[in-house]
Amino acid sequence: MKEFKILEDLVKFNTIKDKSNKEIINYIERYLTKLGFKTESKTKNLVMSIGENPKLGFLGHTDTVEYIEEFKNPFELTIKDGDLYGLGVCDMKGGISAMLDAVSTIDFSKLNNGMKLYFTYDEEIGFGGIYELTKNNEKFPEFMIFGEPTHNELLTGGKGLLEYEIYFKGIKAHSSNPDKGISANLNAVNFIYELNEFYNINIKNDKENAYEIPYTTMNVGIIKGGSAKNSIPANCEISIDFRIAKKKHIEIIKSKIEELAQKYKANINIIEEIDPFLDKIDFLSEIKTANYMTEASHIKGSKRIILGTGPITAHEVNEHISIDSYKKLIKQYQELIYKICN
Repeated sequence: MKEFKILEDLVKFNTIKDKSNKEIINYIERYLTKLGFKTESKTKNLVMSIGENPKLGFLGHTDTVEYIEEFKNPFELTIKDGDLYGLGVCDMKGGISAMLDAVSTIDFSKLNNGMKLYFTYDEEIGFGGIYELTKNNEKFPEFMIFGEPTHNELLTGGKGLLEYEIYFKGIKAHSSNPDKGISANLNAVNFIYELNEFYNINIKNDKENAYEIPYTTMNVGIIKGGSAKNSIPANCEISIDFRIAKKKHIEIIKSKIEELAQKYKANINIIEEIDPFLDKIDFLSEIKTANYMTEASHIKGSKRIILGTGPITAHEVNEHISIDSYKKLIKQYQELIYKICN
């Protein structure tokens, strides 16, 4: 499988929860060093560069999600009916492999500007890798390309995220005498009801049509409360997330949640607060966007492009991409390097 040797090698690494992080980072570093790239930093992340005045950066995360038993040979690249199968081929070892393939064909000595390559960890769970880079004040190039799966579409926007854990404290009592207690569950239900009413009137109808789902979404993902069916519950915990279409929605939602938290004597904890972005790229005629969260949302000051393989089968049983999409992506990366770095 010489034509897909890099992707075949990457798939062999079990990087579920960064298990083989060191091994895959060492593999990529060796490959790029032979091409003339220099290591800028190396932790669980890897940052490498080539040339002067880097104007373009590529970023890919090396970790994958777990697989279920139905996934046959997850750590072996296989070909069937024009598709490439293996854990992470779509999300996003296919993107990383295409980056490595693309840069191997470029004579950087003939380009006016250099470039950087970033390989991160812990994207699937906590964004630990990109947080490490931003906390260390990494200076990202003017243009950044993220190899998340897009089926070869160039996306230049992404929704933000506002995520809460909210805790309600009541007073436990027997259900036969509810006046002696305060129900944390009922407080949580009333809180959710009022928040949802507010959301439907003040947030959902304020649309941003650049997104396929053109409004900020709200989801109550977790409700945990009570200890017995015949006891007034003393504790309840809920988790809520908003996928943000307009930056101004963040402060509006935060203000309302703080108001309701006082009313229902709740403690609130913001887990994530990430702005949406819509970047205008001069050489692209239109803005296309992602509804899902990527590492692009964590970087400010760069013009961001999300571009990767397809079909989009991330997190699916027997994850795969098409050979045509993979080959097209290599050419797209090559074209962008010449366009931006010349």
